[in-house]
Amino acid sequence: MIWVDTIVQGVLLGGLYALFAAGLSLVFGIMRLVNLAHGDLIVLAAYLILFVVTVLGVHPLVAVLLAAPMMFAIGWGLQRLILTRTLGDDILPPLLVTFGLSIVIQNALLEGFTADSQRIPMGAIETASVALGPVSVGLIPLLTFASAVLVIFALNQLFYRTSLGRAFRAVSDDPTTAQLMGIRPASVFATATGIAMVVVTIAALYLGVRSNFDPTIGPARLIYAFEAVIIGGLGSLWGTLAGGIIIGVAQTLGGSINPEWQILSGHIAFLVVLLIWPRGLFPRAFD
Repeated sequence: MIWVDTIVQGVLLGGLYALFAAGLSLVFGIMRLVNLAHGDLIVLAAYLILFVVTVLGVHPLVAVLLAAPMMFAIGWGLQRLILTRTLGDDILPPLLVTFGLSIVIQNALLEGFTADSQRIPMGAIETASVALGPVSVGLIPLLTFASAVLVIFALNQLFYRTSLGRAFRAVSDDPTTAQLMGIRPASVFATATGIAMVVVTIAALYLGVRSNFDPTIGPARLIYAFEAVIIGGLGSLWGTLAGGIIIGVAQTLGGSINPEWQILSGHIAFLVVLLIWPRGLFPRAFD
């Protein structure tokens, strides 16, 4: 029974990693842009939610509704004003620019909020639990996993059931031809990044409620997101969920054996998957 509980906790933890990774997968799938500042943008969104909660005195769920449009605007502006200029066949410019953006965000947060750890308060729900058969799970981890499933389902519906999704797929496949058909790639890219930032805001809520955070933890969140995306297969949003679950289960199993092995176990699982399936479990493109 202990092992069953460990695996269930790992699956639920995987939902958080899938939320970290979904926005990254979205941006990479459409633009082939590797955003090294993705983890820091998650932390930025967490501080924005905390700021709204503190200043307005609203519930964190209400704060997310207020913060999400702000993060959409930040993502749209970053893409339109900065990141679009780095796109091309050379992968180095976006890496350098987003690495610099990561440093800027970390230092700005340090100046604005200091290096002290923070947490988003959500009251009694933080310690509430529900029984799933013989296993008792926290309500927040359960909501995290449910949110990950809903977010990935919504993104898939957006891609394959809407005109905006057709525009995403068109510019991903051939931006030049899409432009000849009246689609403006720069605007489509900016919209995609804005949507990715809305997903980042949802991930930031659960990050801030489940654990303490400070301005420097972004790169570690980025690593988990990258691993989930690569395990699942580049371009596969459902694969991203599978990748997050694999990392989460590996970490909880490793931690149950020896607490010092928790983080290492996730990285080992990542390497094992790459050795067996170099292109990930479900590689596909947004076509």
